[in-house]
Amino acid sequence: MACGAISCLAAAVLLLTTPGGAAQRVRVQDELEAYPTDAVDLRCQFINGGSSTKLTQVSWIWEPIEGQRDNIAVFHPTYGESFPNPAFEGRVAFIQGTLENPSIRLSNLKMADAGRYTCEYATYPSGNEQGTTNLVMLAKPRNSATAVTVAAGTKPVVVARCEAADGKPAAAIKWLATVGGTHTNSSAPGADGTVTVRSEYRLVPTPADNDREVTCMVSQRTQAQPWEFLVRLSVEYPPNVSIDGYDSNWYVGRLDGVLICQANGNPMPTVTWTTMSGPLPDTVVVSGNRLMVPKVDYAVNTTFVCEVKNKLGVNRHQFTAIVTEALVDPPNAGIVAGAVIGSLLALVLVAALVTVLLTRSRRQQRRGSGDSATAAGGGSNGASYGNKARLLFGNSGGKKNGAGTNNNGPTYTYREGCDATGTLTEKADEYHHPHHHLYHPSASDTPGAHDILLSGEMDEAERRKFHLDDSMEEEEEEERYDHFGGAGGVRGGGNVLSGAYHLRRGRGDEEEAEAYLDDDMESQRDGSVISRTAIYV
Repeated sequence: MACGAISCLAAAVLLLTTPGGAAQRVRVQDELEAYPTDAVDLRCQFINGGSSTKLTQVSWIWEPIEGQRDNIAVFHPTYGESFPNPAFEGRVAFIQGTLENPSIRLSNLKMADAGRYTCEYATYPSGNEQGTTNLVMLAKPRNSATAVTVAAGTKPVVVARCEAADGKPAAAIKWLATVGGTHTNSSAPGADGTVTVRSEYRLVPTPADNDREVTCMVSQRTQAQPWEFLVRLSVEYPPNVSIDGYDSNWYVGRLDGVLICQANGNPMPTVTWTTMSGPLPDTVVVSGNRLMVPKVDYAVNTTFVCEVKNKLGVNRHQFTAIVTEALVDPPNAGIVAGAVIGSLLALVLVAALVTVLLTRSRRQQRRGSGDSATAAGGGSNGASYGNKARLLFGNSGGKKNGAGTNNNGPTYTYREGCDATGTLTEKADEYHHPHHHLYHPSASDTPGAHDILLSGEMDEAERRKFHLDDSMEEEEEEERYDHFGGAGGVRGGGNVLSGAYHLRRGRGDEEEAEAYLDDDMESQRDGSVISRTAIYV
């Protein structure tokens, strides 16, 4: 049924004037967050759209739970301010104290202060108008995490706990770990709407898990970022032990020997040093897990025992130290080093000397080879070898006045063939003389000047008829001497005979016989003449 024009207009006016249909003219904040002990301002303002509405009173109503309404503050323009709820006594006040702006301040907040706060106006003729603010009380949780000390075993047990206590809203907990455990969370309501959340971390503990780390992470609305705490696990186990520090070089007199007892366990074990035969020697010093030997002697040539113990068990390890004689006296180390260096230098000098001698020997051999070739090419009567006559002196002594005592010594001739090989042959008694004589293949059988000189039977006048041929170069004589001696002497004879003298025939009447005698000839007390360089057999 359609309504008339008057009936419809009346219905619209009634809708605008009723509280439910009137426009919202009380301005408030929808929600506020606060923390215990803090203060908060609850703002309220009436928006008067016209002068027809008259404000008579304003009240603040607290609803802690649904259906419970308590006045906490009232303002009347005539009667002033009133705070009827004793729970807010001294903690609530009007900021301006006017009907147009009846905002209040709540101080020293408690978690129980959370709830709905309604600013309600009593107006005429409109009736009551209101706006509601939801006050959310937040509580930062008290976060903590601890390790649970456990013994190593074979079943999962709680090894760490994490807790976010008395938080609002409830916190969320999770674990960051690499040890392969699991966790469970639980929560319990606290006073004033707070919540306590707990989490437990479980695993099968082993000695290897001791001192390993897991991290508890707590997330909650009041925290700008997640809270993290590192937990170091504590797994108890019996001790194990070993002995280190011995370097297998303990000798008598060595300083600062040491043995180290390496002990592991949880709780940390105590360390005790002994020997297999009883107490420790007086020459050792114990400091914690270290056994120190200031100076090694035979008293520490024994078996040491390190015993470790904690509440879960006892373990021990033994080690036998071997003490040897000192191979080198440390104070004489410098002398020994000097002797070694001196020996090396001596070896170097000997090697250098041998090198020089070998070089000179090779040079002399080359010279001898040249002489042999010359002799082989210049022989007379088509002979296949040349002869070099050397006077080989025997071991004879002379009498006074130059008379020799050994008159029957053989004369040896060294013949050198064209192939640079020589033979030593005995010369027949072609010239019989009571004294030594010189045989030369180019001379006659008559005695030569050299023989006469060596015979010791001529007088001084006769000696002056002869003179030494000093014109012969020393090098030629050395070559002849070296060739004979360097070629090995008498091959196959076992003796090297050298130091012979070559007799040269003179020219004219002035030099009937000119002998070359090396200046190493030396007169003896008995009147004989003996060479310094000759080898006598």
